[in-house]
Amino acid sequence: MAGNDWINSYLEAILDVGPGLDDAKSSLLLRERGRFSPTRYFVEEVITGFDETDLHRSWVRAQATRSPQERNTRLENMCWRIWNLARQKKQIEGELAQRKAKRRLERERGRKEATADMSEDLSEGEKGDIVSDVSAHGDSNRGRLPRINSVDAMETWASQQKGKKLYIVLISLHGLIRGENMELGRDSDTGGQVKYVVELARALGSMPGVYRVDLLTRQVSSPDVDWSYGEPTEMLTPRNSEDLTDEMGESSGSYIIRIPFGPRDKYILKELLWPHIPEFVDGALNHIIQMSNVLGEQVGSGKPVWPVAIHGHYADAGDSAALLSGALNVPMLFTGHSLGRDKLEQLLKQGRLSREEINLTYKILRRIEAEELSLDASDIVITSTRQEIGQQWRLYDGFDPILERKLRARIKRNVSCYGRFMPRMVIIPPGMEFHHIVPQDGDMDGETEGNEDHPATPDPPIWSEIMRFFTNPRKPMILALARPDPKKNITTLVKAFGECRPLRELANLTLIMGNRDGIDEMSSTNASVLLSVLKLIDKYDLYGVVAYPKHHKQIEVPDIYRLAAKTKGVFINPAFIEPFGLTLIEVLYFVFISGLLFAAAHGLPIVATKNGGPVDIHRVLDNGLLVDPHDQLSIADALLKLVADKQLWARCRQNGLKNIHLFSWPEHCKTYLSRIAGCKPRHPQWQRSNDGEESSESDSPSDSLRDIQDISLNLKFSLDGEKSGAGDNDSTLESEGNATDRRSKLENAVLAWSKGILKDNRKSASAADQNTSTGKFPALRRRKHLFVIAVDCDSSENLLEATKVIFEAVEKERTEGSIGFILSTFMTISEIHAFLVSGGLTPNAFDAFICNSGSDLYYSAINPEDGPFVIDFYYHSHIEYRWGGEGLRKTLLRWASSIMDQKVENEEQIITADEQLSTNYCYAFRAKKAAMVPPVKELRKLLRIQALRCNVIYCQNTARINVIPVLASRSQALRYLYVRWGVDLSRMIVFVGECGDTDYEGLLGGLHKSVILKGVCTSASSNFHASRSYPLLDVMPVDSPNIVHTPEDWSSSDIRNALDKLGLLKG
Repeated sequence: MAGNDWINSYLEAILDVGPGLDDAKSSLLLRERGRFSPTRYFVEEVITGFDETDLHRSWVRAQATRSPQERNTRLENMCWRIWNLARQKKQIEGELAQRKAKRRLERERGRKEATADMSEDLSEGEKGDIVSDVSAHGDSNRGRLPRINSVDAMETWASQQKGKKLYIVLISLHGLIRGENMELGRDSDTGGQVKYVVELARALGSMPGVYRVDLLTRQVSSPDVDWSYGEPTEMLTPRNSEDLTDEMGESSGSYIIRIPFGPRDKYILKELLWPHIPEFVDGALNHIIQMSNVLGEQVGSGKPVWPVAIHGHYADAGDSAALLSGALNVPMLFTGHSLGRDKLEQLLKQGRLSREEINLTYKILRRIEAEELSLDASDIVITSTRQEIGQQWRLYDGFDPILERKLRARIKRNVSCYGRFMPRMVIIPPGMEFHHIVPQDGDMDGETEGNEDHPATPDPPIWSEIMRFFTNPRKPMILALARPDPKKNITTLVKAFGECRPLRELANLTLIMGNRDGIDEMSSTNASVLLSVLKLIDKYDLYGVVAYPKHHKQIEVPDIYRLAAKTKGVFINPAFIEPFGLTLIEVLYFVFISGLLFAAAHGLPIVATKNGGPVDIHRVLDNGLLVDPHDQLSIADALLKLVADKQLWARCRQNGLKNIHLFSWPEHCKTYLSRIAGCKPRHPQWQRSNDGEESSESDSPSDSLRDIQDISLNLKFSLDGEKSGAGDNDSTLESEGNATDRRSKLENAVLAWSKGILKDNRKSASAADQNTSTGKFPALRRRKHLFVIAVDCDSSENLLEATKVIFEAVEKERTEGSIGFILSTFMTISEIHAFLVSGGLTPNAFDAFICNSGSDLYYSAINPEDGPFVIDFYYHSHIEYRWGGEGLRKTLLRWASSIMDQKVENEEQIITADEQLSTNYCYAFRAKKAAMVPPVKELRKLLRIQALRCNVIYCQNTARINVIPVLASRSQALRYLYVRWGVDLSRMIVFVGECGDTDYEGLLGGLHKSVILKGVCTSASSNFHASRSYPLLDVMPVDSPNIVHTPEDWSSSDIRNALDKLGLLKG
């Protein structure tokens, strides 16, 4: 409050008085409570609840109060509030400065270390050696489409796509989504993003080469919403269906696919969707696989047509897209729309809520982690403006613009990036529909003549509603469309207009400020702005030159643009565009940016802020002037130039009309598809014969042979644990040269083995029927149910005890073979072998083993004489995306050596690498003192800052650390079994403890059933879960019908009772 410096001295006087004042000097309110205590008054009257937004209103009331005592009381209260605000502001500014400084230091240190690692072989790399890391980066020049720089080149490219049959998957989870009559603005979740994704899906489905587009969202069957949101499928009608006759097919086009997940009868906000994301992923995975097979029969010559890309919109969909991308091994795209870190910074600046309160309301920490994971997994991140990249995405650990440029330069020179990766940021502004817009060619002095195509029509009613305000309606109209919100900066526009006499004489000003019935019925903020505008109109005597109609319809907005163009006017939006702040990017575009684009489409020159999105638009359209929204004179000068200089006005109009097509949906989709084509193609690599339903009671010897011949290319025997999956990390490059020979020998061995099985089958068919070797391989394919033991016990003895109790609970079904078992653990295959031997169990007791926290997958061998385990090669090719390899290992070793116990002599190292437990896809570390190990979120942050993408998992109460590929996990391994072998996820039952490793949450949600064994947990496990990036409770599906708990001291009968509750094993 400039000019009110007396408040500071007043506050100082109050504080100097001390703890008490005599009754004569106390205010009325304080006198009722006894002696005046500034401290108690501050706590009781200020901290307990105040709203800084009504300071001005309080000041007005205080000034209008007649009683001196009451006026002094109000002013005194205001002083305390302002003092508290000032104190809060300084505290917040200090905390913000500390966070920025810490982030800058961490970023610089990580960038320095990454650059040092990559500079070790710079002299060799400069010679042009091609390193394997380059192709793994997915951004090499080989196979990349050249950038398209002209419309002609675009058309040529589009004609080349017509032979393709692309399948694209879009995901947008929250809000209410349907193709027509969208309820935009119904709530905070149903806004511009809904409009954007629907129109994107519709437009992509109309593009050459695109056969099908699926927009996946949540199915809502709630009485609170329209029935249409409960329909499983909705086809999106193309805008221009006449262009699609040669592309149409049985399943072609764009569709909204609604996947049921979460509460079936409730519509819930996005903040409450996090616990149900795994259930959506499983349901979406089921749909995509089915659709890929259907499209394969229609247009893929019998081979599945996998999605060319999965595109997540917003953090929740980005998290889902990352998991689906990993499960299917296909490229991922991401659009943030609104970013969590930026929102958190803005909320903290306001000072109304603490970080804990913000997270409690918005689940902001889970959202930020989802956005970080999206950066880890995305091939491309699509943004709307450069500002979004430079000021929002750079807040994230996983993106550094400087390091990104260095990595890109190394890739262009075919130099190794040592496992480092940055997603490619691509600016593609949202598209608009302009084909229905006819620019206004006439003016107020001469009406346009009608013709056969566009006959003359009477003036729209909104024209007369606006022109009734004007003394001379023929003057050029300065048009502004904005809600009466302080951020829209309308008052500055009115001041600029009112204080510039030449502008007032040359033009009229039209303010379309929403719809209103009465000022008293408006919100206090909007009412305050509108009153300020009316006072300014009266102050500058702008009657007859300013229009401010109370009502207009949405369908009349194009007519308003036409009227402004008819008068040779100008469109202006002087809004304060901070780094988008809390405003959704899509709202910005479909309200603010769309205004600029529609103005250009109607032939209106524009005046806009020089901050944010308008800069990018002006660079392309060149149809107006950019101004500083805080500079009143700059706004007036820009408007006066465009109104007075007819040649400048005509040139801006022509530029806008000529270039506006660059912001159309077809142009957007062409750029979009060209970027997808530049991604390194990925999809499941195996080719498996369809040998019938999984539930068939008998299998012929030929079935087994086909299965074994199939796995001969991706399975190998392991007789001694890690020796098959691990190698000497220091000799990785040398071992690559022998990989082909080893693979050939293994293939020959497995084929020879398969011939032996076939020979045995021919000898004795009746005996083979009773032998597991004649069934489908792996054995889990013929099970009715699969029990996944994923209990993270403190010791192998506890795990063995839990396993035997579970075996005992279903001994009958286990003997019959209707139930199979999978062991899912952090242990290596050697440790598992020792575990089985110590417990008197054989490898055949389990159908599969998910090892090393999900980085390795083994099956029990059909013939024990040939070895206990068989490793799935294809699983490694499925999860190796962005695996850092040797570069990651060096960084981890450097990190481990930096964690020292300084309290003891010689500064003992806390964390050490365990080479015996490490494999090619899992780097294992031991921790001597768990309490001194940095939180898992700190290690993830460190690696992300250095552009290393991986999944860090703390195991055994932080006694062990496994670092595995970013899209590998125990829960993802279960999805792989579904994708690879067709094992139904809903037939899986996962046994877990009350707590577990840091990947614990992924084992609970989803289509599978979960049994939580109470008592299988320690306080230490809970402690290291407390150091996570976000609270575990934010993602726990506590009300899921698929989760049951056992009693504290559970037995085999308790487990059977739990299974009965899940609807299993009844009778």
